[in-house]
Amino acid sequence: MPATLLEKLWNLHEIADLGGRDSLIHIDRIFLHERTGSIALRGLEQEGRNVRAPRRAFCTMDHIVDTRPGRGDISLVPHGREFIEATRHSARNAGIHLFDIDDSRQGIVHVVAAENGIVLPGMSAVCPDSHTCTLGALGALAWGIGSTEAEHALATSCLRASRPRSMRVNFVGTTTPGVTAKDMILHLIAGFGSRAGRGFAVEFAGPAIYDLNMDGRFTICNMAVEMGAFTGMIAPDEHTIAYVRDAPYAPRGPLAEQAEAHWRELHSDEGAEFDRELEVDCARIAPSVTWGTNPEQLVGINGVVPEPGAFDDPQQSLAARQAQAYMDLEPGTSMRSVRIDAAFIGSCTNNRLDDLRDAANHLRGRKVASWVQALCVPGSSAIKRQAEAEGLDEIFQAAGFEWREAGCSLCFHAGGESFGGRRVISSTNRNFQGRQGPGARTHLASPLTVAASACRGYISTAEDS
Repeated sequence: MPATLLEKLWNLHEIADLGGRDSLIHIDRIFLHERTGSIALRGLEQEGRNVRAPRRAFCTMDHIVDTRPGRGDISLVPHGREFIEATRHSARNAGIHLFDIDDSRQGIVHVVAAENGIVLPGMSAVCPDSHTCTLGALGALAWGIGSTEAEHALATSCLRASRPRSMRVNFVGTTTPGVTAKDMILHLIAGFGSRAGRGFAVEFAGPAIYDLNMDGRFTICNMAVEMGAFTGMIAPDEHTIAYVRDAPYAPRGPLAEQAEAHWRELHSDEGAEFDRELEVDCARIAPSVTWGTNPEQLVGINGVVPEPGAFDDPQQSLAARQAQAYMDLEPGTSMRSVRIDAAFIGSCTNNRLDDLRDAANHLRGRKVASWVQALCVPGSSAIKRQAEAEGLDEIFQAAGFEWREAGCSLCFHAGGESFGGRRVISSTNRNFQGRQGPGARTHLASPLTVAASACRGYISTAEDS
């Protein structure tokens, strides 16, 4: 029978059918970070249990580490240094791979797992972080879990999981200049809602998806969770194989040939049936920005803040009123007239090399508005080194951006720093109330839009500055 990509991945890893939709799933890779990793590892220590397969478990320092130049174990988060030291101690005792602060492989978990080939097509992977679905762009079955589940996975190399329903989203047509992968996924969420993916594993497909490079595909899958999905995934193709082929943990020699042959079979068969299918016309996507407090509250940059009464759903209407009150925006306000106080390029959504190149190409020869604080935080130490080798750091700094060390940073008020009380345009994935600090008002956009807005001092497209 024709099978979907989800069915193939699930069946590859199902140890036992537990009845209903539940299965016992083998976990190939477990990734931890210092914010929750120490909790899971300490739990094992207290119970006298060992990590069953230490070579398949990894940990990085990313969430609460300082990203300012010259950092050490400093963390501005209360008790942050204790978390860092506890994670380091527990990871070394457990014998798992640790990418410490000074490790050349350090970076955001979902970035380093991909660029090092730790997660490969066809694998299952978990991490106590909701954006683990990013790795589905490799054709992997990857999802976020809690600390208790992480402890169980470390001890047993398996987890009980409920099999999600299958959804395919086809992106058809051609995007217009200035439209990025970030605009594509935000458009999808805005069009179908932040709950459209609830209970589903979403396969992103269609010509516009396969035209994206891997950095764009990671952005798409990263935000599957923002539409409520269990995970997102994209079938591996030659772009995928080329991306992982020379990665440090990728197979070599005859094993590589066998692996690549297997990866080419990881796609939804013709005639495979999905529980739900959606279609997005890419010609209708414009450079976009959020106006509210969830990713669904979106409008094209040429648009205006909507009237709450324009929503048919009373819940959406109420949410719009509440969001507009928090964001201090009146219905009918032109998005181009919204002045910003800060600009942030970073996070596991948009801090890869091509994201930085796009922003730097716009910033070349331009300056950030005098009243705007602008930060750029690469996704990994490897990305930072490559960006510096290309001179991108000099472009950012000449324009007025701060150039940081790798980490999550101000994606979520992580390292103790804050955009509190200010209006920020950000390449991150969430714009909830207080996400980037108490009272911070966050507008989500692509790195290109963030760079353009930083220069003008108002929400703008690249054509405006």
